[in-house]
Amino acid sequence: MRAAVTIGAVVVAGLVLPGAVEAQRRATPYFASISAGKAMMRTGPGRNYPASWLYVRAGLPIKVIDIYKEWRKVEDPGGTQGWMLGALLTETRTAIVVDTVLELRDTPRTGGRVQYRAAPGVVGRISKCTSGWCWFDVRGRAGYVEAIHLWGVDPGEEIE
Repeated sequence: MRAAVTIGAVVVAGLVLPGAVEAQRRATPYFASISAGKAMMRTGPGRNYPASWLYVRAGLPIKVIDIYKEWRKVEDPGGTQGWMLGALLTETRTAIVVDTVLELRDTPRTGGRVQYRAAPGVVGRISKCTSGWCWFDVRGRAGYVEAIHLWGVDPGEEIE
């Protein structure tokens, strides 16, 4: 009976571990976003390290720059770095308007009709990034924007 339990545990571990190991191998840096309504940034990768920031803005884009077990070293749009639990992050791509009022256009070109405008600090979901333009969606109000005015996407990055 003991042998059967041990073998079962090994089989279950074999099924779970590859995904967990794969998540640890993701190449850094990469962008993610905060999934929780409250997310604590710490000075090191553990609950015993002091908190340095409390984020209360779900959806804020974050750049993951290092991984240690279940912890992620992140950088926020202001350049502050620290550690967060990976469970507080999601792979949903978001971006924040950084430097100017941004015009959301109906086509990915400067001559496109302006649908909406977004002020610096506005956060939205991004997709369809190509040739320096991204589809930017702020709670259902969306349009194409020039990626150079966003933090949360690298210059030249292509996103489906």
